[in-house]
Amino acid sequence: MALRQSNKANPNFSMSSLTDIIFLLLIFFMLTSTFVTPNALNLLLPSSNSQVTVEKKRVSVSITDNMEFYVGTKQVTEEELPIILSEQIADAADPTVVLNAEKNVPIEKVVDIMNIANELKVQMILATRPVKE
Repeated sequence: MALRQSNKANPNFSMSSLTDIIFLLLIFFMLTSTFVTPNALNLLLPSSNSQVTVEKKRVSVSITDNMEFYVGTKQVTEEELPIILSEQIADAADPTVVLNAEKNVPIEKVVDIMNIANELKVQMILATRPVKE
């Protein structure tokens, strides 16, 4: 009685497990990229211990060290700022303006922007970076 054992390896390679992993990674990166709200301007913000999150419609106003003003990623002049800001918040029920002012911007400019928001009856938040301990 001669029994033969078959020790041959299967030469076929199944790609299904590899495609499953790649598909899961693709879904993961697509979902996590929607949670990130990139700030197009690289500003050095002042530090603060308080943290507030905003759930309403946000309009971003940025001031650079060179006194360049941005609404979102669009550069505007200081004179155009109230007009463009009022256009941005016109359709929102309860908008919030997030002010991103660099560390070296004079406080007078920050107060001027806050006065514009106060005249428009809009809530304003000054963006800061967390304090490193």
